[in-house]
Amino acid sequence: MAPGMAEDLETAAQAAAAALAAGRGTAQDCTTLGWHRALAGDHAGAGALFERALQLNPRDVEAMIGLAGLHRAAGRLRDAALSCDAALAVAPGYPEAWFERACVMAAGGVMDEARRCYAEVLARAPAHAAAHAGLAAIAARDGEEEIGRRHALAALAAEPGHTGAVAALAAIELEAGDAQAARDLVEPALARLTAPSPERMELLHTLGDACGRLRDFGAAFAAYAKAKQDFAAIHAGTFAGRQSHRDFIAGVTTPLATMDVSGWLAPTTSTAPPHVFVLGYPRSGNTLLENVLASLPGTAAIEEMPTLREADIAFLAEPGGLARFAGLDEAALASYRSAYWQRAGQVLGRDPASLALIDMDPLKTIRLPLIARLFPSAKVLLVRRDPRDVVWSCFRTSFALSNAAMDFTTLEGAARHYDALMQLTEVALARLPLALHEVPYHRMVQDFDATTQAICRFVGLEWTEALRRFDRTARTRGVSTASAKQVRRGLYDGTRQWEPYAEYLEPVLPILQPWIEKLGYAG
Repeated sequence: MAPGMAEDLETAAQAAAAALAAGRGTAQDCTTLGWHRALAGDHAGAGALFERALQLNPRDVEAMIGLAGLHRAAGRLRDAALSCDAALAVAPGYPEAWFERACVMAAGGVMDEARRCYAEVLARAPAHAAAHAGLAAIAARDGEEEIGRRHALAALAAEPGHTGAVAALAAIELEAGDAQAARDLVEPALARLTAPSPERMELLHTLGDACGRLRDFGAAFAAYAKAKQDFAAIHAGTFAGRQSHRDFIAGVTTPLATMDVSGWLAPTTSTAPPHVFVLGYPRSGNTLLENVLASLPGTAAIEEMPTLREADIAFLAEPGGLARFAGLDEAALASYRSAYWQRAGQVLGRDPASLALIDMDPLKTIRLPLIARLFPSAKVLLVRRDPRDVVWSCFRTSFALSNAAMDFTTLEGAARHYDALMQLTEVALARLPLALHEVPYHRMVQDFDATTQAICRFVGLEWTEALRRFDRTARTRGVSTASAKQVRRGLYDGTRQWEPYAEYLEPVLPILQPWIEKLGYAG
């Protein structure tokens, strides 16, 4: 926000507060003060004011957009999208409503829809800097250098120094191989940002990547660490008082270790098209394997979607839920199977019954008890990678807001989260009836044909050379995970990326060492 605009809002907010205190405030006063509170970081106060504005005037578009932004910041993307849609129903030509909807879609990884919404903004406001910057960021992510540069330069022409445009240009320079140019763009922009913000966080991650490419590993680590500190600070209020994701995982492991699973069905064969879960841990190669399998005809892939939501809520969200799940009969399980297939169909936009379904989500590893009981004919592919590479990558990667992402804000938090999920995985493998095949990441990238042929034999798909063209599949389908750039580049060996940062990982090695040895990475 420009200084003059900030002063204008401050003046307007003071007048609105006075009017509300005197009992003569309007919906517009509530909205004005709400925006002032939101920009000051008082999201609860802002939300209450926006809600009050809508009680006074249900057609207050600015209040709807304000609520959408608050929902987006808290990770409530469905609520954010609904608020945007309500605003557009009232004012279909309003650029800011389209812009907020674009931001919501981008936050959810729905990049085609985000791109469309940004275009709707520019159709109505051709010099909208933030919309140009948003399109530049998507183009940079997708390797579209010319389009990215054009939109970034348009953003900077409309608003010199726009941080989103600078970040997109820097990302383009990195893709083009000029890390020094990226660093030279980012460092002056960072000097102007003195407080934690999503914009500063994005620039810091880009700076870390640039410094890493330049082999200035100390500066890279410092940039990543500061970015994670910003993430934690920005979202501290949202997660205050919540159970950590690591503790949630432990809450699944404990009952799983002792509950009676003797009556559960053993893995069965099926004449239907394969149903495959691609699991493991974030940054282990799951997105790579998903796009490899999605390259085969007759397959459909779901990427990190809550397909097991109904069972999650019923059996993992509350204490004692997993024990109740263990005792259900087949009739009681049917509704949860049905809910899964209904959600899968909604995500795909078609009936999945005739397709080989690939459900990829590394954190669905937590749901192995649900998967084993609900889908005894499903095949599970468990992707494994050197724990040091995994933990380092989780620390240096900019993730969307989630419970797990808060655990990744420090190396120790990431290592303990990894340890918790590996413990759950070991208990699940020892106790549950699963048709499971382990996929070491290093073998997949170093001996692609042999590894993927073994995978196809296991899941019941016919191997073809189309699997080698997974990068084309990724570009065609679009990838919403943090691995988008890597998968789009094609096959490359990403092993041992932790080594330049070994000194920073040393304090967490006692946590990781048992897994390093167990998975065969000690040599």
